[in-house]
Amino acid sequence: MTNDELTARRTPWHFWVVAILGLLWNGFGGYDYTMSHLQGDAYYRQVGMTEAQIAYMAQYPVWMHAVWAIGVWGSVAGAVLLVLRSRWAVHAFAASTAGAVGSVIFTAISGATAVGLGLAMPLVIVAACLFFIWYARMMTRRGVLR
Repeated sequence: MTNDELTARRTPWHFWVVAILGLLWNGFGGYDYTMSHLQGDAYYRQVGMTEAQIAYMAQYPVWMHAVWAIGVWGSVAGAVLLVLRSRWAVHAFAASTAGAVGSVIFTAISGATAVGLGLAMPLVIVAACLFFIWYARMMTRRGVLR
């Protein structure tokens, strides 16, 4: 039996479900980030943000854009690495989690809730990041990720 056949047999069905859902979930994050930076106010209006929320986003400090980028693109990279069955997915998801936690902290202390931007979605994102780290670590231990 070749190494590829052995790996194919050891890869559980749920791996592909999680990997594809991870690509979709994190791919949307990449789309949202890109549209936010390319179209700005027009995109924000299109997704239903209020003028106060748009003004809040316009005041994002430069360092927060970096935190946001690490969170988003770390997750996108992690999802791609997961599909490629690379153990480096764990590291990409860890970087993403750091960015997501930074976003939660900034959201909590910056007055975002005053303009109607709550903590629910940022906390869901952190939970998803933690799930992907856990899953990638589990698949690494089982030998699915190389």
